[in-house]
Amino acid sequence: MTTQDLAVKAVESLKAEYPDALCSLDYDDPLQLLISVRLAAQCTDARVNLVTPALFERFPTLDAFCEGSEEEIGELIHSCGFFRAKARDILGACKRIRDSFGGKVPDNMEDLLSLPGVGRKTANLILGDVYHKPAVVTDTHCIRISGRLGLTKSKAPEKVERDLRAVLPPEESNNFCHRLVLHGRAVCTARKALCGDCCMREFCMRAGVE
Repeated sequence: MTTQDLAVKAVESLKAEYPDALCSLDYDDPLQLLISVRLAAQCTDARVNLVTPALFERFPTLDAFCEGSEEEIGELIHSCGFFRAKARDILGACKRIRDSFGGKVPDNMEDLLSLPGVGRKTANLILGDVYHKPAVVTDTHCIRISGRLGLTKSKAPEKVERDLRAVLPPEESNNFCHRLVLHGRAVCTARKALCGDCCMREFCMRAGVE
């Protein structure tokens, strides 16, 4: 079986197991998603979803964020951890979106990476979920499960992204990554791979090993 064949099998198995491939962060617009992803660094999505309602009520628009302060943003996101750095990045990103991109969250990798606090993982999530472009979000679940399946031999996010782009059907790549998150939380966890419960056990390279 080629790596591309393996990828297609994984896509179809996960699609059957998790029909609804949705981002677990709550948001109403591209800016809210961008901010929520920044808050999710070293923090759970569940915690972020508890924090953002008050944050977005206080700062309902891009201009409102731009007129805010790092201190006030930081107070509202304190429980997400690393709040000072996150507040600085959120304010900086909002001002750059206003001043350089006409108030619109960019729709391409280069411009997204120019925003404070935005790396390839965040940029890919925006491109996939907001602009419906082929995207590979290499979070910890994606890296771990892709390695166990045999889709990549690397643990470096950018290398994993390249490996997956080479074998995944482009139109499936974004949802595939969302499904890996669901599978990584429920079955193929960091602590233990529950191979007996896995929808991919028949073709996974590591099935039964861990």
